[in-house]
Amino acid sequence: MRYVRSVGRDGGLCVGKQCGMCGRSDARATVARAAHRDAMRVARVARARGVLDRVARASRCARARDASASARSSASTDARLERAPAASPASPRFRFEVLRASTRSNARAGMIHTPHGTIATPGYVAVGTNAAMKAVQGDALRRAGIDLMFANTYHLMLQPGAATVEAMGGIHAFMGRRGPVITDSGGFQVFSLGTPDRSANAKGKTKELKSRKATKHRRENLLIDVSEEGATFRSYRDGTKMTLTPESSVLSQKQIGADIIIPLDELPPYDIDRETLEESVHRSHRWMTRSLETHLKDVRQQAMYGVVHGGVDRELRRMSVEYLSALPFDGLAIGGSLGRDAAELGALLEFLMPLLPKHLPNHLLGIADMENIEHAVANGVDTFDSCYPTQVARHGTLFTRSRGRINFRRAEFRTSTEPACEECECTLCTKHTLGYLHHLDRANEPLAWSLASEHNLYHMGDKMRRVREGILNGEI
Repeated sequence: MRYVRSVGRDGGLCVGKQCGMCGRSDARATVARAAHRDAMRVARVARARGVLDRVARASRCARARDASASARSSASTDARLERAPAASPASPRFRFEVLRASTRSNARAGMIHTPHGTIATPGYVAVGTNAAMKAVQGDALRRAGIDLMFANTYHLMLQPGAATVEAMGGIHAFMGRRGPVITDSGGFQVFSLGTPDRSANAKGKTKELKSRKATKHRRENLLIDVSEEGATFRSYRDGTKMTLTPESSVLSQKQIGADIIIPLDELPPYDIDRETLEESVHRSHRWMTRSLETHLKDVRQQAMYGVVHGGVDRELRRMSVEYLSALPFDGLAIGGSLGRDAAELGALLEFLMPLLPKHLPNHLLGIADMENIEHAVANGVDTFDSCYPTQVARHGTLFTRSRGRINFRRAEFRTSTEPACEECECTLCTKHTLGYLHHLDRANEPLAWSLASEHNLYHMGDKMRRVREGILNGEI
């Protein structure tokens, strides 16, 4: 067996067919796994040190620009620059504090302070894909006690366009929302466009917690190419060819103006070989580093969360946490494939959560069903987003405290004069009966979706309020 080594463009050592750090693919020989891992570790350390130096310099420059806005003399500006810490790129108005850490589990209750309000944690994050809650008025979130709303950069880039949102005063003014907003990078949606053709065994794929099945927006493979530059795809709206890069994703999120933004990352499926997964993790790290550098050039009082990757591979997850923790992100999100079921997710969180920096807020991307929320909270997750509560509401499922889950489409509720939940204070439960909701649904009245969705949002808000109280009282 012949071993081939070369030097990558970042000065790191490349060994084998392709190096995850620099993307080189000209060395063709097969190498021993142990030798490859050792070389990769050396390259990662060297690169991380250089990246941290560059990001720290960019951070100091960003904070210096913020300080100079209120300082008229060069001497005053220089003094502020010398005192500015390099590891806090976000606005001083973004701050996380832990109110109480449980002694009975890893759960913790805290507050995330943002320019548009405070987020109580642990907290459910409602998903408003197109800067709107489907069939629900935005004010319902405030009344339900849900502090943070998630909007999708990918969809807003296509309609109405990030520049249009900026021209309308940013996403808060655009949608008339006073509370905090978080946007993703668009990567999840872009990589979901190519799912059918990226798996050689699509019919035999393992079902994941995060759904990647075809939607009404996708009848064919719209993901054209993935390269070091970014991802090239076609718009599901008009077929326009577009390229999403780490830089363009951040700039779009700057235009949209959310309080918390996410860097571009790659989203490999669950069924993937270890070597390909490792290459994907390294590519995501390079993309996120480029995203962070772009963000720090113009912070705009926004916070950026890094995204921990590695699928269910514990070694890769640990490596990802170590790499991202060395960079001045304002929080960390848990992304990528999170397993086949709740048991695998729970095991992953038990391993992963103790590795995350305790002083940073964290977010679980795309998971917020009832079963997994309990695992997530017990393991120390601060926030989690999902469209699941409102999605199932539109298909007939209500969450209740006293009855559990109920399907209001069942014939037994046709003449019911009872509210859905005695303990709930939503419009449905205080003004209408299950029989009326059953009628609205049978008559295809959109009001049924609105009432049911609002109810499930109230349920999520109430559940998380009780969870926070339980942590603060030492019960969880």
